[in-house]
Amino acid sequence: MNSAVKGLWNIVLSGYPRAGKTMLARRLVTENQCIARVGVDELREMFFNEAYPSRDEFLIYSLIAEVRDALLKRGYSVIVDSTAPDNATREFLLTTRVKPVNRLLVVFTIDKEILTKRSVEKFGNASPVYAWDKRWEKPRSSMPIFKFKSNDMKDFDAYYARLKELLESEIHPFKPEFHPSLLPLKEIREALKNFLEKR
Repeated sequence: MNSAVKGLWNIVLSGYPRAGKTMLARRLVTENQCIARVGVDELREMFFNEAYPSRDEFLIYSLIAEVRDALLKRGYSVIVDSTAPDNATREFLLTTRVKPVNRLLVVFTIDKEILTKRSVEKFGNASPVYAWDKRWEKPRSSMPIFKFKSNDMKDFDAYYARLKELLESEIHPFKPEFHPSLLPLKEIREALKNFLEKR
């Protein structure tokens, strides 16, 4: 099954571990030949065999940006599968030199109780949830946001259908002409580098 995604999309996922980000990214890629997924965790593992934080987070994010832009230049929409808990990371991942591109931050919303239960089932405890609580920032209002609810499969399927409808639409509020431009890419890269080095 191949959907008709309209235009180029730079989609950044933002949400806690076990929120359903990878499931969403893989489903979009499976159903759309024109979408590619870039997985942040896979890059950390491939280069350093480490989970977050790897020994060189700035390198990982720089590579993500390079791969994303190479895919966009070849006509693929990109979905960046990352937790992106803070605004510096989100802005960096949403900013590209490739034009015109529809930018979209997909923020996962899930009840904390359900998130904690999933964390305990996967990791044996809820420490990942508490760790991300410390880093989580409310997205800036200037960012183009789609809220994705995923408490269960019924939620997931309903919000997936809405997101798919948006991606296939010719008219939507996330077209480049409807949102303000971010800071210059050089400034955003420098801000992200400083942010990551302070951790």
